[in-house]
Amino acid sequence: MSEGDSAGESIHGKPSVVAAFFTRVGQVYQSWLDKSTPFYAMRWAGTLLLTLVYMIRVYLLQGWYIVTYALGIYHLNLFIAFLSPKVDPSLLEEDEGPSLPTKQNEEFRPFIRRLPEFKFWHSATKGIVIAMICTFFDAFNVPVFWPILVMYFIMLFCITMKRQIKHMVKYRYLPFTHGKRTYKEET
Repeated sequence: MSEGDSAGESIHGKPSVVAAFFTRVGQVYQSWLDKSTPFYAMRWAGTLLLTLVYMIRVYLLQGWYIVTYALGIYHLNLFIAFLSPKVDPSLLEEDEGPSLPTKQNEEFRPFIRRLPEFKFWHSATKGIVIAMICTFFDAFNVPVFWPILVMYFIMLFCITMKRQIKHMVKYRYLPFTHGKRTYKEET
């Protein structure tokens, strides 16, 4: 390997201007993500606003239904990962690691998601931005009969959620903290 063959390095071994620029952009982006972490309501409000803008754009343009369908499938996949435990209880055998409690007298183990809320939000927002960018290119405007896509998505959503809810009931886990039983500490 000769001098300057490394990615992002110029002939003299120093980072190139382009590599330094993208490194700096990545650092600023990560800084904004880190600062937004505690403000989950504002993050989700921004994502819902972005979704509304996207839906209005698709409605006004009367196209890009395949992109919207792909975005819906992607969001459904993210939502299922958000609802699922990190360690699937159906794949565990006895004494093979952490599991969710199945009996009243078993030790409480907190629900750990396969996809944490922040990553769910970040991936969903990136998906909307990418879909929005796709609406600027006619190559992604594939002519389809959109009611079929809507019916297929509704059917897919119902079947997937039914399976997820059955899984939640069978292994007795609730992926939400609202409404869970809390115990007061005895002193």
